[in-house]
Amino acid sequence: MAERLRTSPLAREMAAEFAGTMILILFGVGVVAQVVAGGIGDHDSISWAWGIGVILGVYVAAAVSGGHINPAVTFALAVFNRFSWKKVLPYWFAQTLGAFVAALIVRWNYTEVLAKFDPGHTIKSQGVFSTLPGNGTLPVETWGAFRDQVIGTAILLFVVMALTDLRNLPPLANLTPVVIGLLVVGIGMAWGTNAGYAINPARDFGPRLAQYITGYGGAWRDQYGELYFWVPIIGPLIGGVIGAGLYLFLIARNLPEETAPEKEPETKPEYDVQT
Repeated sequence: MAERLRTSPLAREMAAEFAGTMILILFGVGVVAQVVAGGIGDHDSISWAWGIGVILGVYVAAAVSGGHINPAVTFALAVFNRFSWKKVLPYWFAQTLGAFVAALIVRWNYTEVLAKFDPGHTIKSQGVFSTLPGNGTLPVETWGAFRDQVIGTAILLFVVMALTDLRNLPPLANLTPVVIGLLVVGIGMAWGTNAGYAINPARDFGPRLAQYITGYGGAWRDQYGELYFWVPIIGPLIGGVIGAGLYLFLIARNLPEETAPEKEPETKPEYDVQT
């Protein structure tokens, strides 16, 4: 207890975001390494493992920090006054650091497999850690991938806002992380073609940095040689605000206001109780 009291609330929240995002990336980047370099599994297993990573990452962090584990979520909530702006940069740092450390662990664990699959650490296995337009093979370029990231993250935040709005019909019995994980599975299965559904700046930038410092000299560029790393950062930040804003405009403002429960007939003196 004494140790906890000597740690600031923000530091505890950052630790939770670090841990939650690390869990997400351990499952997400790990499964891509297994499928791409190890030849075990397929796109469906990638989608499911990313969704499971989201579920577990949110459960790890939610009680302490809210379980954002995504800078696009943090930013969108701050834009609409549902999160403190002074915590945005610390959350971003913790989320990106968690993704970076997790990617280093995956990179280390899959050293031999990656070296056999792609000895030069080239574009052939770059997609294990960071996303590429058209997943590195399909005829999609920078702006097509940017469009995809805006749309995909807008879907994510629109539904996340619905799932966490107590005036709506949110999942009960602490099942919200499970449904959010299923949402990510759905996005992966329906929106994974054009840009690998990063929909999370930390998920892409942290592993991209990890692969760059461990031998992937071309990590910042795509298969066309274009500087690409900014697309899965800026696209999700914009898309998240659009999705959250659309939810507030189309749904939230049309929901009934929360009302206090009716008082039972008074059979004893009334007390001033804050609700």
